[in-house]
Amino acid sequence: MSQTATPPDAAASGAATHWRALESLYASAPVNRLFDSTLTVTGEGRARISFVIDEHHHHAAGAAHGTIYFKMLDDAAFYAANTLITDRFLLTTSFNLHFTRPIKRGPVVAEGQWISGRRRVLVAEARLVDAEGEEIGRGTGTFMRSHIALSGLPGYRLPSA
Repeated sequence: MSQTATPPDAAASGAATHWRALESLYASAPVNRLFDSTLTVTGEGRARISFVIDEHHHHAAGAAHGTIYFKMLDDAAFYAANTLITDRFLLTTSFNLHFTRPIKRGPVVAEGQWISGRRRVLVAEARLVDAEGEEIGRGTGTFMRSHIALSGLPGYRLPSA
């Protein structure tokens, strides 16, 4: 048996290392100090953000403002797409958002999933789900490679061996 091939667990370990570094990058972003949220990369092309809606996210009529919908949907789709790109930071070039229903409070999960593209432009979608499992929002975005190297970003920290 040849010893020149990369064992499958080594390839999976490299992907998992990239995914943990993406989670670190998310946690390091200054904007995320405004939101009590956690990113978990759940597999290739998949990301999940958990957060809680409360009154400080409300608009004047007492429900979550659309900015929280956009931020969490965009981030979940973005990180799902960036699981496939290990050298460059992606940029959102467009994002289409659909509000399914309002929410006033409680835990919410943004589930992101890569759809297509791997070279220059990637497409990913995300949905917001409340504690009862009801969809409250959905979005689709396009993302392109930037000139920013992931390895040059202070928050993109590879886990120690």
